Amino acid sequence: MSSGIARVAPLLLLLSAACSSIPRPAYPIADATLATAREQASNADVKAIRAEARVEQRGRDGRVRGTVLMFVERGERVRFDVMTQFGPVAILTGDREHFAYADLRANRYLTGATCPKNIARLLGVPLSVDETSRFLLGSTPLIAAEHSTIVWNTEGFYRATLFAHDGQRQELDLAVYDADRALPAAKQRLYLVRSELHAVDGRTLWRVTYADHQPVQLGAEKVLAPFRVRVEQPSAGTDTMIHFKRITLNPTIPAEAFTQTPRGGMIEEEASCE
Repeated sequence: MSSGIARVAPLLLLLSAACSSIPRPAYPIADATLATAREQASNADVKAIRAEARVEQRGRDGRVRGTVLMFVERGERVRFDVMTQFGPVAILTGDREHFAYADLRANRYLTGATCPKNIARLLGVPLSVDETSRFLLGSTPLIAAEHSTIVWNTEGFYRATLFAHDGQRQELDLAVYDADRALPAAKQRLYLVRSELHAVDGRTLWRVTYADHQPVQLGAEKVLAPFRVRVEQPSAGTDTMIHFKRITLNPTIPAEAFTQTPRGGMIEEEASCE
């Protein structure tokens, strides 16, 4: 082989790889309702997580990075501890009704309702406790669809689009477990790659992308869990990256983990949702 051909061959291989597409499953899902149901069913047994993550927030006030320990129960309760080498510097706990945030550096203790504004005090993203827990568990809330569409994307996932009666639109990219690519549509396990909600005027209300899926033990089986989750809210100017270091699925979490009381000398204040 001449030196010229030797130089060109690797480039041709790269171009070929870039142009390649991933074929659809042997029995492709043709109904978006079935696809979303299969994703929800595939993730349904994940009820809670205990995890350590590196979190990076980018917002209008700049960039903040830190290590966060978390307990999360689907749709119900969350706890986040922001850690340093010397221990926690901030703790947020919340359920569907009650919220508490201890800022140990400023010696402040905030309490109030668990609303998006209060969740954002630590995570930087104004989301409900249900949205927060679903995103961190690798799932997503769904809008009530009046009609829907689904296509196979050659990058390797189904793209389902849901259209609500009020004009909102939600797009979901759903990948198939490799072991299920030859199974009938109703038996395929799906996992989320992206969920994006658009307002009536087309604006993106939030976008969540899931990457670096790894098998994690869940009972006698393993499920794919995303080790990188990115939550973007363009209207709020927030962009939060969560890079999990360790994840335990369905751990036993004591109820007291989701409550806290002010430490000695802390000034208790009301955290408004307005």
